Amino acid sequence: MAITAQMVKELRESTGAGMMDAKKALTETDGNIEAAVDWLRTKGLAKAAKKSDRVAAEGLVAVAVRDGKGVAVEVNSETDFVGKNAEFQDMVGNIAQTALSVDSVDELRNAEMNGKTVAEVVTDAVAKIGEKMDLRRMETVQGDTVVSYVHNAAAEGMGRIGVLVALKGDNAEIGKQIAMHVAATSPASLSEADLDPALVEREKTVLTEQARESGKPDAVIEKMIAGRMSKYFEEVTLLGQKFVINPDVTVAQAAKDAGVEVLAFVRMAVGEGIEKREEDFAAEVAKTRGAS
Repeated sequence: MAITAQMVKELRESTGAGMMDAKKALTETDGNIEAAVDWLRTKGLAKAAKKSDRVAAEGLVAVAVRDGKGVAVEVNSETDFVGKNAEFQDMVGNIAQTALSVDSVDELRNAEMNGKTVAEVVTDAVAKIGEKMDLRRMETVQGDTVVSYVHNAAAEGMGRIGVLVALKGDNAEIGKQIAMHVAATSPASLSEADLDPALVEREKTVLTEQARESGKPDAVIEKMIAGRMSKYFEEVTLLGQKFVINPDVTVAQAAKDAGVEVLAFVRMAVGEGIEKREEDFAAEVAKTRGAS
């Protein structure tokens, strides 16, 4: 029986197996989907499917830099224990190095690593280690100087918080200090111009309502809002923030004094934005009893 691309796609989606494994399973079972699923299970290659409904919000962020380009990748697992696993760390480090040669997370998933695609390598790791894993995201920066920093590194170049800073100019020392600043303050954007307009509008709405409650004249309220928005921009933008190394100057001024300009930054923390399912023991027992 001819094995079609649609059959391979269907099997991959139902099992989490890699493309070549899915195709081989279908070939071995003459195109029988159910038999192919069983074939993959006997080989330990369908293990990922059993874990597809779990939440993977732990793991590692890895950073890598080469020739003026920096990448940060996040690979998630279900427990923080896996982040201490040497094999998992080795895989994440190799994924970060592979990421230096691509421009997006989709390209990265399909990039070759150790004779397989990165997606297939992750699926193999799921089967071997026994937890759901996910190559969640990748971000890049470029500049004359690119500096990386990992806060509380679990291994070389990886941990729970990874930072990249791209500079115009050559001063790795100030770049490292700014990267540490980014890790500590988690700015929302590089500058006011880069802020999400929806975020700015929401903040302005809140500040406007607060100012109106003062009962002061409209002209005074407008000045209050302008002043508070200016303060807000100083607090949430990297260039406007007071430099943690020297609070007497902003990050922008510190960079200028060091002869460089900050072009971009990335701050990536494990699990941020992922909704973690949390149930207390009583609720878990009650759910189990209800299912019996």
